[in-house]
Amino acid sequence: MKERLCYRIWFYFRMGWATYFAFIFAAINTIVVTYFLAIDNLPFLKEVFPSFLIYGVTMMGIGIPLLIIIGYAHFKKSGAYRAEADINIESNPHFKRILMNTEVLFPLYLKMSEMLIKLSNNEKLSEKEIEDIQTLQNELSEHMQNFTIK
Repeated sequence: MKERLCYRIWFYFRMGWATYFAFIFAAINTIVVTYFLAIDNLPFLKEVFPSFLIYGVTMMGIGIPLLIIIGYAHFKKSGAYRAEADINIESNPHFKRILMNTEVLFPLYLKMSEMLIKLSNNEKLSEKEIEDIQTLQNELSEHMQNFTIK
């Protein structure tokens, strides 16, 4: 349990660092460096951006909407996110287990709902239907015994 706690703390630290801390400092660093190395030393750009504040506000005004559009395109319009999601599912045994469970359980749910409707109409189940549900039960039992998260 303690080992898991350490890994969880390490994960939260990395997410906080990568998502917030490093991102904010990288953005500030980029704006500062580009202004003082490029804008400040080129007279024609100095006329367009006479102060660091004007440059920073302009870059944020252009950069934030542009990055939102790029993020939207990444998730909704490109194959990059789909590939990333596929890799996450392939490499994460918990996602794989959930997928396998649903593939095994859906036929069972369907058969049970068919039987429930039939029984609620006071109809008897045929031998074939009973065999089908026993086959599904065997498949489910085999799945539970053989499939482990590794």
